[in-house]
Amino acid sequence: MSEDLMDYQALVERAMKGVVRSVLLRVAEDGLPGEHHLYITFRTEHEGVKIADRLIAKYPDEMTIVLQYQFWGLEISENAFEITLSFSGKNERLLIPFDAVVGFADPSVNFGLQFKPTMGDELTDAMDPQYLDPAEDIIDRTSGDDSGQPGEDDDQDSGDQKTGEVVALDAFRKKKI
Repeated sequence: MSEDLMDYQALVERAMKGVVRSVLLRVAEDGLPGEHHLYITFRTEHEGVKIADRLIAKYPDEMTIVLQYQFWGLEISENAFEITLSFSGKNERLLIPFDAVVGFADPSVNFGLQFKPTMGDELTDAMDPQYLDPAEDIIDRTSGDDSGQPGEDDDQDSGDQKTGEVVALDAFRKKKI
């Protein structure tokens, strides 16, 4: 097999991050339609990420935010997005470059994307699809609780709830022999 001089992997990753950007642009303009809600996992130590020091202390590697009920001021640029979320009753502004994003899911429609970390980041077992549980390490927006546990005020029937499925491109690639 020839060497990939086109760098298809980088092209596909950029296109998939374009999907995340397009979704966030729609949400910023029109809000979340229907039952859609988004989980966005990002590397907290990635260059360009701006979040409160107390959040970095609590989530030194990765953090997952949920866009569902309570978020404000969603702004999208070419390379990043900004959003205000409430953590333990205190509003915090986050700036997240798209290159820091390693996971994106909309469990309401079983859609998910997984990205390879960039700029020397290592892929961890926690982001391997066989280990990924979208309910783990979630910051719940409904209760303002950043404990990682769902809020007691959730109106969702957990018996009928579906979880998102993360799609990893590696599963579709031909293996070198």
